[in-house]
Amino acid sequence: MCGIWALFGSDECLSVQCLSAMKIAHRGPDAFRFENVNGFTNCCFGFHRLAVVDQLYGMQPIRVKKFPYLWLCYNGEIYNFKQLQKQFGFEYQTLVDGEVILHLYNRGGIEQTASMLDGVFAFILLDTANRKVFLGRDTYGVRPLFKVLSDDGFLGICSEAKGLINLKHSTTLCPKVEPFLPGHYEVLDLKPSGKVASVELVKFHSYKDEPLHVAFDTVETLPSGSFDLETVKSNIRILFENAVRKRLMAHRRIGCLLSGGLDSSLVAAVLLKLMKEMNFNYPLQTFAIGMENSPDLVAARKVAAHIGSDHHEVVFNSEEGIQAIEDVIFSLETYDITTIRASIGMYLVSKYIRKKTDSVVIFSGEGSDELTQGYIYFHKAPSPEEAAEESERLLKELYLFDVLRADRTTAAHGLELRVPFLDHRFTSYYLSLPAELRIPKNGIEKYLLRQSFEDSNLLPKEILWRPKEAFSDGIASVKKSWFSILQDYIDQQVDDLLLEKAAEKYPFNPPKTKESYYYRQIFEKHYSGQSSWLPHYWMPRWVKATDPSARTLKHYKSATQE
Repeated sequence: MCGIWALFGSDECLSVQCLSAMKIAHRGPDAFRFENVNGFTNCCFGFHRLAVVDQLYGMQPIRVKKFPYLWLCYNGEIYNFKQLQKQFGFEYQTLVDGEVILHLYNRGGIEQTASMLDGVFAFILLDTANRKVFLGRDTYGVRPLFKVLSDDGFLGICSEAKGLINLKHSTTLCPKVEPFLPGHYEVLDLKPSGKVASVELVKFHSYKDEPLHVAFDTVETLPSGSFDLETVKSNIRILFENAVRKRLMAHRRIGCLLSGGLDSSLVAAVLLKLMKEMNFNYPLQTFAIGMENSPDLVAARKVAAHIGSDHHEVVFNSEEGIQAIEDVIFSLETYDITTIRASIGMYLVSKYIRKKTDSVVIFSGEGSDELTQGYIYFHKAPSPEEAAEESERLLKELYLFDVLRADRTTAAHGLELRVPFLDHRFTSYYLSLPAELRIPKNGIEKYLLRQSFEDSNLLPKEILWRPKEAFSDGIASVKKSWFSILQDYIDQQVDDLLLEKAAEKYPFNPPKTKESYYYRQIFEKHYSGQSSWLPHYWMPRWVKATDPSARTLKHYKSATQE
């Protein structure tokens, strides 16, 4: 995990513009480099480094003797760089996984490069020989990327929008800062002036398609075309374990977030099993956060005891949570209600990990709810086909919600997130299964995933079959949900009259509640006029919901109330 930043065709002094690059310093606390591009005095790269692999030669932009005309700045991890080296006979000059991008590009161009990468990434590749700039982002947008492109060809790229919003440019109209679409690459011509012109934006991978890099995967070819239940369950176990195994690539200590829910518990259990098999010389640290005696803390304690991790509990009170709201919104760059609620706990636990431990590479369970239909409202889906369509929509929008939350809350504290549930091969296989296999069954969501691990003894039965906790509410006490605590506080902060006139003040995505208004005020304070970053609020479907929390849905019942 790191922070990347680049400008092409800047009219302003680069030493002044470079101050914007410092807005993302939290993403790379180990080192910073600012470098001009030879022959293009108004083009430059900025890089904040978190050293996870090749601590000696891992600085960026990456340039190698073999390709002196190529410049690469990337944020991410390419898990199959060794397999690709073996397959194509690449001669690497560093131990940095991202170096493979240079070799793939030289071998087959940008389309093959993007399609062959098994991992999470956001990259800027400059080819000065052919005067081209290439941008690319992984399938689910696990690694963030924003861009700004003016009408006269000034281009700014950054891991987070905050590194672009204050850039100086000669045009009177401020160009729009936008997220770069996941699963796409863009080709831009670089003019002698340093300005650029967009040539094409190409979608290189759809999450439903089996990725091209499967041909070089370490896992054997799986039985295909058979939807026999035992075969399916076996394939799910094999691919999930493979997803965790490939993400063990790190020279820094690995830890795992553990809420005691199904997803993080499966990740932690498989992770610890593989670390033992591979003789890691340190125990796995797991981290849970919640208010005193919250359901998540209790459940996480059971899981940690079962798998034998070095478990840490972070207990916070409502005051600490409320005090963190503004910092969280600044980090997130969103005003989405449920994203902010769920981010507060993750932000505080990440802060603890950074201050109190030496774990840096953090595994988490993001992506499972979207992939395996884990949200409570999936019980209300009119048909398996519509449930499958909704699952795909959620995956497509992950970069706006859960993946955004997971990246920003960890990156704010210089941690690197790893999310095995969003492994390309695992997700494409799961989505290839018949729609009726993937729906909730017997009143239990994620039934197929639970069933697949039932005989593995990885988790206690009560955890494997623990019902989904409401969004962000597992961290609160049973008596009062986290969203109720927030709403009670905010009720005193926002006047009724302000809410009545909300649509006039904020015509795009107007706030409908005091909580929503409060978040929007803070967002606009830091990111005035950027409300289009959030196309719509996250809300459940097929139910008449006025609030995104599952606690407001009739189906929801906490495990403690059974």
